[in-house]
Amino acid sequence: MDNELGLAVTRRHFFARTSTGIGIAALASLLDPRLFADEAEIDPRTGGLVGLPHFAPKAKRVIYLHQSGAPSQIDLFDYKPKLLAEQGKDLPDSVRNGQRITGMTSGQKSLPVAPSIFKFSQHGEAGAWLSELLPHHGKIVDDICLIKTMNTEAINHDPAITFIQTGSQQPGRASMGSWVSYGLGSENQNLPAFVVLISQANALNVDQPLFSRLWGSGFLPSNHQGVRFRAGNDPVLYLADPPGIDKSTRRRMLDTIASLNHIEAQAYGDPEIETRITQYEMAYRMQTSVPDLMDLSKEPDSIFEMYGPDSRKPGTYAANCLLARRLAERNVRFVQLYHRGWDQHSDLPRDLALQCKGTDQASAALVLDLKQRGLLDDTLVIWGGEFGRTVYCQGELTPANYGRDHHPRCFTVWMAGGGIKRGITIGETDDYCYNVVSDPVPVHDLQATVLQCLGIDHKRLTFKFQGRHFRLTDVAGNAVAKALA
Repeated sequence: MDNELGLAVTRRHFFARTSTGIGIAALASLLDPRLFADEAEIDPRTGGLVGLPHFAPKAKRVIYLHQSGAPSQIDLFDYKPKLLAEQGKDLPDSVRNGQRITGMTSGQKSLPVAPSIFKFSQHGEAGAWLSELLPHHGKIVDDICLIKTMNTEAINHDPAITFIQTGSQQPGRASMGSWVSYGLGSENQNLPAFVVLISQANALNVDQPLFSRLWGSGFLPSNHQGVRFRAGNDPVLYLADPPGIDKSTRRRMLDTIASLNHIEAQAYGDPEIETRITQYEMAYRMQTSVPDLMDLSKEPDSIFEMYGPDSRKPGTYAANCLLARRLAERNVRFVQLYHRGWDQHSDLPRDLALQCKGTDQASAALVLDLKQRGLLDDTLVIWGGEFGRTVYCQGELTPANYGRDHHPRCFTVWMAGGGIKRGITIGETDDYCYNVVSDPVPVHDLQATVLQCLGIDHKRLTFKFQGRHFRLTDVAGNAVAKALA
């Protein structure tokens, strides 16, 4: 065969255009059609599914403030004054009840109880207890729903973060933001439906990694994966035109590439080719929309004061909270903000204070800012980590210092905004902040609740892949009725 022709004709071309290819197609038609994915009907206006939302939504968009590493609920939200009398005593077997603990503390001779050294006080009309580390949260307690009885099956970071973000402890599933993008599409054609922001940590321990698969689309079409916006002059990599390429040249290049891709799409019917065309066009439009989004020069000084001094520093948690509000104003469907540094196995009093100093004001400011602009009514805000921290100390316990291990049995998450009751607390834990006493909320229930606020029945938002209908909540989940407005 001529070498040039050999390079041009691929194996796929060859089988597709010969009788052998026809035979393969006939063979494929005899296979169980359930092995292949459904082709969902797409709304051309939004890019979401036709027929969604399933019912009238209370929220149009989501801002998820994920505190990676697991904030200590016992030092921040879940006040346990009776523990002061248990200082240094071994955790009773009747409380632990043989439950699994990590290898980091399973070898300790004892599991000494470590009460929080931080003071708590009551705030808001309902008198919610908050740590002294969260003074600004006191301003929003009447706007948020505190869930103290979140629990998870995972005990280590990677499976736990993967679980709360994708509904499965195993990698490969679509993230929550991707599911929302797939189901509802976008109301802004110049920005992605799903945007990811990663902020710098305030604590000294920042080793915990964040993998891009946490905001990946898994088996969903790849145009629904999260697009990461970075701090600095190049917020989206490869978005700017190369040197020497002007707008008109760029436009002609994209038109030519689109024509070639349309030919390939007609030949093969591969939906990822259409996705590629869509993403090229989105990137072209983002060349104008992203710089405008990232330009904070028109924000008044009062806004920077509200979010705190760090809000003027790109890449900080405060700056990203402000960007999240700007994205909400532009009707971006799902904003995922990741903030590391909460994994405090030692020196917790020092590091937790640093973390809260860098996040407390901005978290509260985001809620207040959305509220004053009339956006909180239809924006759902979520704050929380992947699990909690133990009541017992990891390592040496002293009167002024301690560490805490991973604790999946109970942890605190708060929600605010569209579809969520305000100023309430859900659930109760035991006196050791170890087990759930009432109103447990598993991870899939939280996910079902988020979708409910968006007008989505979590059992009906599915995608057929490899013969199975997958969903974010797998085969479980019930929306938390007590949390819904």
